[in-house]
Amino acid sequence: MNRTTRVYSILLKVVLLALVWWVLSDGNPHSWWIGGMAIVLALLAAKSPTSQFSISLLKLTLFIPFFLKHSILGGVDVARRALRPAMPIDPIMVDCVLRLPPGPPQVLLTNMVSLLPGTLSASLENNVLTMHVLDKQGSYANDFLVLEEKIAELFSVPVLSPGAGV
Repeated sequence: MNRTTRVYSILLKVVLLALVWWVLSDGNPHSWWIGGMAIVLALLAAKSPTSQFSISLLKLTLFIPFFLKHSILGGVDVARRALRPAMPIDPIMVDCVLRLPPGPPQVLLTNMVSLLPGTLSASLENNVLTMHVLDKQGSYANDFLVLEEKIAELFSVPVLSPGAGV
């Protein structure tokens, strides 16, 4: 890795860690002296990635609106179900054969599935993600496939044929 790439990588990590701190601290400006130290410690503790996967800043920027939209939709769904217990709930456990390569793309997908309305990641083993779904009649299958494709775009990796998914 050349010097420019290394500096770019460190700056990207600082920006991402600062964004996480800003969210965790509710944007409180008085928390930054602790947050700054936490970011420095996190950078020192982080290992250099040994993965062949990389994410460009442009692709990450294009992914953020998708992430925010589905985070909000998932939160609204949870709130609606909590405030209106009469909402349809017909839970099911679903095994999804992943179309993404193992490693960071599958890990991000596993973590992001829980943001989709009515879904929760239960386990990831041997390229199969087990998901808890609150309503088997819902749009979870399509939402999952769209999320998988968005993550493939983010990591610039191919996905297997559409029939290999949920």
